[in-house]
Amino acid sequence: MEKMVELYKRLRRPVSLLEITKEELRMAQLEKLKAETAADYANSVVAYNEARIERLIERMAEYKKDGI
Repeated sequence: MEKMVELYKRLRRPVSLLEITKEELRMAQLEKLKAETAADYANSVVAYNEARIERLIERMAEYKKDGI
């Protein structure tokens, strides 16, 4: 029962500015990690399509040369 009272007291106390700031910092760091992951993925999609475009242009040149 004593543990429940302590938990209740902890939950009811005002949150300090330092605690709020720490939580906001943690959230900003998490969002940054998510954005970096998204950027890594986007960069890989760009690289994939650049290679694909280059390959298709080369293939078209071969077909033109061979009269296909």
